[in-house]
Amino acid sequence: MRRVKAILATLGSVAVTVFGLALVTFLIGRVVPIDPTIAIVGDHAPPDVIARVRLELGLNQPLPVQFLIYLKHLFAGDLGHSVMTGHPVTEDIARYFPATVELATTAIIVAMLLGIPLGVLAASRPGTWFDQWVRIVTLAGQSVPVFVLGLILLLVFYGKLGWAPGTGQQNVLYDGMVPRITGMLVVDALLDHDGEALWDALSHLALPAIVLAYFSLSTITRMTRAFMLDALSGEYIITARAKGLSGARILWRHAFGNIAVPLITVLALAYAGLLEGAVMTEVIFSWPGIGQYLTVSLLNADMNAVLGATLVIGCVYIALNMLADVAYRLFDPRVR
Repeated sequence: MRRVKAILATLGSVAVTVFGLALVTFLIGRVVPIDPTIAIVGDHAPPDVIARVRLELGLNQPLPVQFLIYLKHLFAGDLGHSVMTGHPVTEDIARYFPATVELATTAIIVAMLLGIPLGVLAASRPGTWFDQWVRIVTLAGQSVPVFVLGLILLLVFYGKLGWAPGTGQQNVLYDGMVPRITGMLVVDALLDHDGEALWDALSHLALPAIVLAYFSLSTITRMTRAFMLDALSGEYIITARAKGLSGARILWRHAFGNIAVPLITVLALAYAGLLEGAVMTEVIFSWPGIGQYLTVSLLNADMNAVLGATLVIGCVYIALNMLADVAYRLFDPRVR
C-alpha cells in the first residue's frame, strides 16, 4: 500500500508539473508581442481575412477558453502547424529532435568517461597539483560561454588547421545517401554499413560534442569530487584501510560504490541540461537539431513551433528527472 501511494504521489506531481508547463507555455504565447494571426496571413492581409483566421484559431475567445482549447489539442498530440515549414510541429520535432539526442548523448558519454575518473582521482589527492589543475579546468568549463568556446574551436581546428570538416551534420556529398531510420546519422550509417558516411558523420559530430561535453564535464567532475571527499572521510574507509585493503580497492569499490547512486541523479540532470541547453551550440555549428529549429522559429515569429519545442524539451526534462528519482530508489536500499 505504501508503494502504491508513493507511485500515485509521483505520478500526481508529474501531472501537476506538466500542467504547469503547459500553462506557462500558453501564457508566453499570449503575452509576447507577436500576433500569431499576422504571422500566418502576413502583414498586408485584408482585415476580413485576419478576422476569419482569428475566429478559426479561437483567438477571439476569453483566455480560459483558449487554454482549454490548447489543452484539448495537446491531449490529441496536436501542437499546431509551423508557419515556417508548413508542416505539423510534431512532424518537425520528430525530424529535428533525434539530431539533438545524438549530440547530447555523445557529449554526456564523453563527459562521463572523463569527468568521473578526474573527480575520483582529484578527491584521492586533495591539495596536490593534480587536484588544483582539475579544479581550474572545471572552473573554466563553468565560466567560459559555450559560444566563445565553439567559435574558438571552429577558428583553430577548421579555419587554421583544417582538421575539422566545418559546420553541419554531414557533408553535402552524403546528403540523402544514408537511409533515415532513427534520425541519428551515426546510428543510421552504422545500420547501413556505410563506412565513409559514418566517418563523415563522426568528424562533423566531434567539435560540437566536445563543446557540450566540456560544459557538462565540469559539473560532473566537481560533483564527483565533492561526493568522493565526503565518502573518503567515512569511518568505513578507515576500517577498510585498517584491514590492509589496497588503495585502489578502497577508492573504487568502497568509496565510489557509495557515491554511485547520488551520481546517477547528477548524470540524469546533466543529460537533461544538454538536451535543453544545446541551442547555442547547434546555432554555431549549424547542427540540424531542436535548438536550431527553435531559434529559427523564434526569429521568424513562428510561435506554434517555439511553444511546441519548448513544451517537448520541458517534458523530456521532467521525464529524465523522474527516471533519476526512480533509479535512486531502485539502487539505494536506504531510500527503499
